Amino acid sequence: MTARPAYPADFPTLSRAAALSTRRERHAGGRALRQSLPRGAHADWAPPPGRADPVTILERQGQDRIAGLLPIRYRRMAASPFAFLRGAAAVMAVDLAQTVWTGPRVQSCGDCHLANFGAYASPEGAPVFDINDFDETLPAPFEWDIKRLGASLVLAGEESGLADGPARALAVLAARAYAAEMARLAPLTPLEIWTNRIDLAAAIEAFADGRARRRARTLLAERMDSARRHFGLVADNGGTPALREKPPLVMRLPEHDEIIRDAFARYVATQPPERAILLAQYRLRDVIFKVVGVGSVGTFCAIGLFATADGDSLLLQIKEAQDSVLAPYAGVSVFRNQGQRVVTGQRMMQAASDAFLGWTHTQGRDEAEDTRHDLSGAGRQFYVRRLKDSRLAAVGTEVAQEGLADYAPLCGRTLARAHARTGDVVALAAYLGRGRAFADAIGGFSVLYAAQTRRDWEAFRKAIAAGRLPAGDGGI
Repeated sequence: MTARPAYPADFPTLSRAAALSTRRERHAGGRALRQSLPRGAHADWAPPPGRADPVTILERQGQDRIAGLLPIRYRRMAASPFAFLRGAAAVMAVDLAQTVWTGPRVQSCGDCHLANFGAYASPEGAPVFDINDFDETLPAPFEWDIKRLGASLVLAGEESGLADGPARALAVLAARAYAAEMARLAPLTPLEIWTNRIDLAAAIEAFADGRARRRARTLLAERMDSARRHFGLVADNGGTPALREKPPLVMRLPEHDEIIRDAFARYVATQPPERAILLAQYRLRDVIFKVVGVGSVGTFCAIGLFATADGDSLLLQIKEAQDSVLAPYAGVSVFRNQGQRVVTGQRMMQAASDAFLGWTHTQGRDEAEDTRHDLSGAGRQFYVRRLKDSRLAAVGTEVAQEGLADYAPLCGRTLARAHARTGDVVALAAYLGRGRAFADAIGGFSVLYAAQTRRDWEAFRKAIAAGRLPAGDGGI
C-alpha cells in the first residue's frame, strides 16, 4: 500500500510520460493502482499520536493577519462546526497529510468545501457554476479535495437536521458524481475537457427537488440583475462615483489605504498590452476594505473603484495571497509570488476565468526579497480579479439549505471537471471505476472527520472563552 509519497516541489500533475501514452495504457495504469491502494482504504481516519493542536495552528496563521480583524474571523468560526471547518483549512491540511493517497495529483482547490462552489457570470454574461475560491490552490493528491468536500457535506447535513445516515449519504452522492463525471470525461479529447462548462441554469433544471429548483431560478434571476448594477456599492456623488461603506464588513481603513493603492498601481503597470489598453481608459478613484469569507478574514482584501472620465465604473477586487496551507505537505509552489500561484491555479481549474485576473505585490524593505512581509503591508503579495458578487456566488449554498441532495452531486461533478483539466483523467476514471467502493469509503471518512471537527470546534470555543483567542466584546 502506497502512503504519503514524497513529491518534489515542481512535480507535475500530469507527467509527460502519461500525456504521451495511449488511453489504453493510462487505463491499465489506473486499474493497477487498485492493487497498491484499495479504494476502501480511503475510509480510514483516526487522529495520529501527537496530533498538532488546532488552536495553535490558527494562532500561527493569525500572526500574519490584520490583528483588528481576527475577532471577526474567530466569531464566524465559532458559529458552528461547519463554520469552523471553513476557517480551518490549515488544520485539515495537516490531517490530510497523515492519510493514505493513491499517487495521481491534480491542481487542487486546497479548500474544497461546499461553500466554495458557486455561481458567477462568464465573460459572455452567462451564469456558470464552478469552484470559486483558489486561495489555497496547489498541485496535490486528488483525494484531498473530495475528502474535504465530503466532510463539509456531512456537517452541513447534520446542521440542517439530517440524521447520521442521510448526512453520510450526501458525501457518498458527491463522490459517486465525481466518479461518474470522470468516467464521462475520460473518452473526450483534452480540448473538449478544457472547454467543458457547467451551465447553472441547466443544472438547476435537473434538480429533483421542485422547491429547491424554483428557489434557485428566482435567486439566479435577481442576482444576475444585481451584478449588472455594481451590487449597490457605487454611489454617484455629484457626477463623481465613490464606494459606499457598509460597516463593519465594508469600510475604510485609512492606515492601510496606500498599501492597496500601491499594489493596484503595480498591477495596472504590469498588464499585457491587450489588457493595458483597456485599463488605460480608467483611473483608480476610490478604495475600500472588505471582510470576506471565514478563513480569509484578517488578510488584506479591498475593492478598487476604477472609472472613466465619464463616470463609467469598473470594480476590481484585490486580495492578499499567502502560502498555501498545503505547501508543507504537497510541495512548495514553483511560483515566487503567491498571487501568481492563485491566478494560475484558478485558470487551470475554472472553465471560464476572469479576464482581469492578475497578480502584484507591495514594495518591501528589500525589493530583492519581496516574498518577505511584515504587518505594515510591506512586501505582501496579492491577486486581482473583477469583483464577484458574493450574493450571486451564494445562490448554490442558499439552495443547498433546502436541496442538499441535489447540491452534493453538483459539487462532486464540478470538482471532477476541474480535476480532469490538469490530472490524468483516464487513469483516475479507471481507478475509481463505477465509484461505489470509493464513494462508500469517502462517506466513511467524512463521518469520522466531521466528528473530529466537532471535537476541534469545542476546543476552539473553549480557547475563546478562556481568552486565548480574541473574539471581541460579543464573545461567542
